[in-house]
Amino acid sequence: MRSTSILPSGTWEPSREVDHVLVDYDRRHRRRILLPTEGGAELLLDLPQAARLRDGDGLVLEDGGIVRVQARAETLAEIHAHDDGDRIRIAWHLGNRHLPVQLLGEYLRIRADHVIEEMIEGLGGHVERIEAPFDPEAGAYAGGGHHHHDGADHEH
Repeated sequence: MRSTSILPSGTWEPSREVDHVLVDYDRRHRRRILLPTEGGAELLLDLPQAARLRDGDGLVLEDGGIVRVQARAETLAEIHAHDDGDRIRIAWHLGNRHLPVQLLGEYLRIRADHVIEEMIEGLGGHVERIEAPFDPEAGAYAGGGHHHHDGADHEH
């Protein structure tokens, strides 16, 4: 199977689904990748440019069928704070370290990392390890994948 285009979640008819792929966060920003489907087939994602795949997106096949993207559960640290001020300060420290962060109202999620979790607790936050799909904010530089630091242009 081969897909050269993506339909965002909620914009395609579920009856078109022929299979689905279970993909972790690291493999959901791609231009070209071979993905095993849950039905036992292989799908070549062959896009004209790299795209961020989101849970529920549809990978359009050449015959019109759709393979649904499902975000794979990962070990995450779910962060709670006593108040908005603590939560904002924790979010600032995570952003200052260029960590991907998922914002979910009263709490934040990051990939599990015992060093960062200790820092969060030192800032007054509480951390709980969970298994869940990870869908962090795309960030201000998501469109081009580049950003600028002290005169040095680099990719993340």
